[in-house]
Amino acid sequence: MKSGPLPVVIIGAGPVGLAAAAHLLGRGAEPLVLEAGPAVARNIRQWSHVGMFTPWRYCIDRAAEQLLRAAGWTPPPADDVPTGGELVARYLEPLAALLSPHIRLNARVTAVTRRNADKVRTSGREDLPFVLRVVGPGGKLDRIEARAVIDASGTWGSPNPAGADGLPAPGEAEAADRIVSGIPDVLGADRARYAGKTVTVAGSGHSAINVLIELGTLRETEPATRIVWLMRKERVEAAFGGEAADALPERGALGSRARRLVESGAAEVLTPFRIAEIAREGSHLRIIGDHGGHPASLVTNEMIVATGFRPDLSISREIRLSLDPWLESAAALGPLIDPNLHSCGTVRPHGARELAHPERDYFIAGMKSYGRAPTFLLATGHEQVRSIAAALMGDHEAASRVELELPETGVCNAILTPLSAAAACCAPVPAPTTAASGCCTPATPQGVCCPPKQALPVGAPCCGSSAPAPEPVVIASSCCTGPSAGKAAAAACCAVPETV
Repeated sequence: MKSGPLPVVIIGAGPVGLAAAAHLLGRGAEPLVLEAGPAVARNIRQWSHVGMFTPWRYCIDRAAEQLLRAAGWTPPPADDVPTGGELVARYLEPLAALLSPHIRLNARVTAVTRRNADKVRTSGREDLPFVLRVVGPGGKLDRIEARAVIDASGTWGSPNPAGADGLPAPGEAEAADRIVSGIPDVLGADRARYAGKTVTVAGSGHSAINVLIELGTLRETEPATRIVWLMRKERVEAAFGGEAADALPERGALGSRARRLVESGAAEVLTPFRIAEIAREGSHLRIIGDHGGHPASLVTNEMIVATGFRPDLSISREIRLSLDPWLESAAALGPLIDPNLHSCGTVRPHGARELAHPERDYFIAGMKSYGRAPTFLLATGHEQVRSIAAALMGDHEAASRVELELPETGVCNAILTPLSAAAACCAPVPAPTTAASGCCTPATPQGVCCPPKQALPVGAPCCGSSAPAPEPVVIASSCCTGPSAGKAAAAACCAVPETV
């Protein structure tokens, strides 16, 4: 180990990790970025074909921009919206070139602890440096000491499973050759895998919608392609988001395109569908679960699971963390980002204070800091590391200052416009007047935009009469869409397709 002051080690050379390095350099600190992959932004490169929904103005960190401009870099047009690949090529790679003396590639962190102290030891703990175990090329193990650690490694490598109970569904691992997590390149490298097949997409967030839109495009030239969309939401409309009312137009457009895909019949929607088991049947998969309270199953050729991500906290086993019990974010951050509470609101800016753990000078930043919450935006990560860098350098006034301006960042913000008559199987539900003011009213379908209200039972109906129902009901206006619309209800709302 070289002599001199210990570095601040940053785990992960993605946009937040590189921004952290830029902020630390600007304050005279010595950063060391450890990247597990052979190049920076390894996670983003895996979805390089996907368009972001935030324009460049929200994708570029201020300290990073200052470094780049000083080297003659010209920023992209502020209102253009990049793909993941463009974010890497036009911003992150030029930034990494400037930061290259401070970046170590092919360096995978496997554990973090304190020098000669396990988690239990308290006496003198804060005076001990951190020690990181790092596996390099060829499996060589290295030990790196640090004065502070910022874990910005993200969550892309830890996708949620398909099982509705948070565990991999029985048979899911055995069917791994037919299941892809995340956002495959349906129109590019993975086209042959999905063209002309029955493809089932599980999930209701932006990743799932991106996949569905690309499958819809594929279906235009490969009409034998069949798209089935499974989600746990009570109503498919809740997945469409704010649409035209969204302050991020590209994000709103995703929801509108998904709505058109469903209303046109290009995608069959089964919701609420909770996956319990995945079984192999020859070259096909049978997905078994609960559809609207009734047993159901369907057969598919391929499955894409886009049900979100969760943090891998294994490297911090010997670090004293304080975590939100269900989100696995920093404990103080949890109530600010909990999707059970903030589905129609904003997530306010936050920094070092909210991200702090009992282990002094150990921070988790970026997507990983949000744990399982789906509300993260890139600019939020930039604000996090700006505040963390200030705190590590003793500038607590700057660390507590808010320097972030964002449009609406709510999870839901859904305008619950009912599907067209052709895509619904019961009376339409009147839409609230606005996402913010109309989502928490006595007539609101339960569990869509707001937590269940005390005044009504959770099973209050979403279709027809607004009178409270004594028992939970199947949300019929959401589950009978696509080619299944108009079919007689069987055990569940729609007949579940069997053929592939």
